[in-house]
Amino acid sequence: MSSPSPVPQRIDQPLKGIVLVCLATFLFSSHDAISKYLSAFYPIVMVVWVRYLVHTLLMAGFLLPREGGRVLRTKRPLLQVVRALCLIGVSLLFTTGLRYIPLAEATSVIFLAPLLVTALSVPLLRERVSRGQWAAVLVGFGGVLLIVRPGGALFTPAILLPLAAAVCFAFYQLATRILSRSDSAATSNFITGLTNTLIMSALVPFFWHLPDTLEHSLLMLALGICGMGGHMLLTQAFRHASPPLLAPFGYGQIVFAGLLGLFMFNHAPDQVGLLGIAIIVGSGLFMAYAQRR
Repeated sequence: MSSPSPVPQRIDQPLKGIVLVCLATFLFSSHDAISKYLSAFYPIVMVVWVRYLVHTLLMAGFLLPREGGRVLRTKRPLLQVVRALCLIGVSLLFTTGLRYIPLAEATSVIFLAPLLVTALSVPLLRERVSRGQWAAVLVGFGGVLLIVRPGGALFTPAILLPLAAAVCFAFYQLATRILSRSDSAATSNFITGLTNTLIMSALVPFFWHLPDTLEHSLLMLALGICGMGGHMLLTQAFRHASPPLLAPFGYGQIVFAGLLGLFMFNHAPDQVGLLGIAIIVGSGLFMAYAQRR
């Protein structure tokens, strides 16, 4: 789950862009499923630390030989730190929420972020939002209410964790939008990964737990690979197709999350929950269509 700034390039291969974004969403869903599994055995701080450490090392191996020290040059250092803190908030809140919330439902709730971006862009970015877009925001929240309806299994304080993660993710996307005017996507993503790795490295000694098995060690490695791979594929997708075209396919992550939740954790949303998920997806698709218009 991420939204790196698109890199201007030839946008003449839409099918290739769609395939790449679908692969990226599968990797992001796999990342979340592995996080949910590992969080049952290890402290959340350690799981998040491993994810950022592996991601940043892979990114450094890819970017530093090409970019050198230029990748760290930013015109908005304070905003870069704020962006990094927003993303680490997403990671900690969402991963903690996965301990208590099924994968598909938690993923659906965090996909409120694009709707929140629309609402927050009015006071923060002075953008204009149509009545239809405001209606989509309200309908999307209605979908969440169906998922966490009173009397339902998810009507617990734990649902506030993915909701708070969605808010952090919205601010992360707003910061990304502002930074795209001055810094490259490579710079923003590398600084975010490096900052969060340093923060989590300072915390992890207090939560240290050696992997119990070789399988768990490999899953921790896979966690960072899935995160890094998703970012790379998403960035490449933007090179071949426009963001408005690709935006609807990002909701495939909810579908993959449902399938992985069923396969790995034997959980499927009930009928009302599926309706709520469909409403959130529909609201997001309408928002993408409105922005494309």
